[in-house]
Amino acid sequence: MSSSIVAETYKKLQQESRTAWERLREHPLILVGTATCGRAAGALEVLKVIKEELEKHAITARVLEVGCMGHCYAEPLVTVYKPGFPAISYGYVTAGIAARLVQDFLGGDDPCLEFALAALETNDMVPSFGDFPRGMIEKPVILDKCGLIDPEEIEHYIALGGYAALARALTREPGWVVEEIKASGLRGRGGAGFPTGRKWETCRLEPADEKYVICNADEGDPGAFMDRAILESNPHEVLEGLAIAAYAVGARRGYFYVRAEYPLAVQRVKRAIEQARRYGLLGTGILGSSFSFDVDVFQGSGAFVCGEETALIASMEGEPGLPRHRPPFPATAGLWGKPTVINNVKTLAYVPHIIERGAQWFRGIGTPGSPGTAVFALAGKVVNTGLAEVPMGTTLRELVYDVGSGIPGGKAFKAVQIGGPSGGCLPEAALDMPIDFDSLSQAGAMMGSGGMVILDEDDCMVEIARFFLDFTQKESCGKCTMCRLGTRQMLDILESITKGRGRPGDIELLQELAEDVKAGSLCALGRTAPNPVLSTLRYFRDEYEAHIKERRCPALMCQDLIAYYILPEKCERSCDACVGSCPVEAIYANEDRIKVIDQQKCVKCASCLEACPPQYKAVVKLSPPELVTGRGATNRA
Repeated sequence: MSSSIVAETYKKLQQESRTAWERLREHPLILVGTATCGRAAGALEVLKVIKEELEKHAITARVLEVGCMGHCYAEPLVTVYKPGFPAISYGYVTAGIAARLVQDFLGGDDPCLEFALAALETNDMVPSFGDFPRGMIEKPVILDKCGLIDPEEIEHYIALGGYAALARALTREPGWVVEEIKASGLRGRGGAGFPTGRKWETCRLEPADEKYVICNADEGDPGAFMDRAILESNPHEVLEGLAIAAYAVGARRGYFYVRAEYPLAVQRVKRAIEQARRYGLLGTGILGSSFSFDVDVFQGSGAFVCGEETALIASMEGEPGLPRHRPPFPATAGLWGKPTVINNVKTLAYVPHIIERGAQWFRGIGTPGSPGTAVFALAGKVVNTGLAEVPMGTTLRELVYDVGSGIPGGKAFKAVQIGGPSGGCLPEAALDMPIDFDSLSQAGAMMGSGGMVILDEDDCMVEIARFFLDFTQKESCGKCTMCRLGTRQMLDILESITKGRGRPGDIELLQELAEDVKAGSLCALGRTAPNPVLSTLRYFRDEYEAHIKERRCPALMCQDLIAYYILPEKCERSCDACVGSCPVEAIYANEDRIKVIDQQKCVKCASCLEACPPQYKAVVKLSPPELVTGRGATNRA
């Protein structure tokens, strides 16, 4: 193929896109984050108000719907570009604030800094994101354009360098592309951490008349939303990576496997595919080369096990989503028996950056064994929830306290569940551990796809293990006896322990069953399902022992092991807040007007605890429940 034709075709395409991009800046520009996180917080109403106010006041400005910047805690998020001012992002935007931004900032020259979250670049007016501890740790690579471009407008992506990597790859031999990915040390970001270049090389060297590439977007971990956010915010980045993968291994057909529960991601991926075809970046003779490639979208039904490669393939072939024995591996015999490369959303998103900037650039980030950055979804008991992209080797402490701003309500950090439901729970002693594939594995956890649930002092680690095992047990396909029955028996034991029916020997039995399930399961779901149990037994064994030996939940979380009690010395006689809040009328006033909880009626909903005025703090939780009986009359005859 002619390298000059590819280069000239792309150059012309980028020039046209840059012209359109620059025209956007001729007037004020308003970006409204309408990814799923923004919509859940009310972004569509904010968008509506902004458009109405612009029309009402006859102000000329362009309004764009963009994706997620990662600051999900501050949604709805609005960014305003106005000539003469730095680009400023505003957080927690309401309809009223949106109207003020239009009237006072766009209609006048008041930037409404009282509502500003941060500026996008360094300036003398307002602190930028980079001025905060979070900004000093984050290193956005695959998130760098998220929330700053319209995900449904291909010209924005191209204007900022999009598809340049594909054009560069097409001027080289496919083998060069494979070697560059191998040299970068890129490892799969879907959970397994397998070297991407090795997978591509195996597929490329396999003789076949047809090959396939698949983007695995079957994200189903509780608390994980990285892949969804990327597809909603910058789908072309992933599509470009998929096209480069196809060229490298010799595939002419590709697929996005996206769970149907992600309707916005599906919509924006389909839109990206249509636009790429129209611009000659998909289809026959891409960018004037001899390479032809096209993509379709396959919507999965939401089975967690279909995130496993062979189960995903079975699903696409119209079969039940059950894992298959390996070998053969998909790279040699995958979809319809043909060589197939399957990569996660984030893995493919890194590919254009590596091809454009070089393997050594990527090697210069992170650690020797885990090069590059990692994207994490911070959820749970953390002040600033959302997405964060940091270099591999960043510590848990930096993520939780510098990026996430710590634990809300002055509570103490207890643990972090990392790696999804198949990951492990790491204690406070692990906060200074660097996050990479190998360190996490040694600590009894795993990188997984990047989900991170932060837990505080109010979380019971036995209940947390039960919760995640309940998820994986329900999502088990049932093919393997040890996974199907072993996880069920483990779950039964954990449920008994959390209900105060644990027995001596349960801990040892859990340990034995966990090891058997790991050894006897076919796919990664079964082999990693016991991780939450094993890690909590390793780091929080004392909590298991308290549940079994003392029938006590130290965290006061397990409902069967706690009771609500009203402290007589703190109860305000004239206050009836708890009485009015109780849905089952279990609270009454005794002869001294002190409130008492009828333990036989109490359903332990915590309404009284929440209703009690903070100046009194009269309602407490006790464990074991027998402690209540010893404190006085709490049951009506």
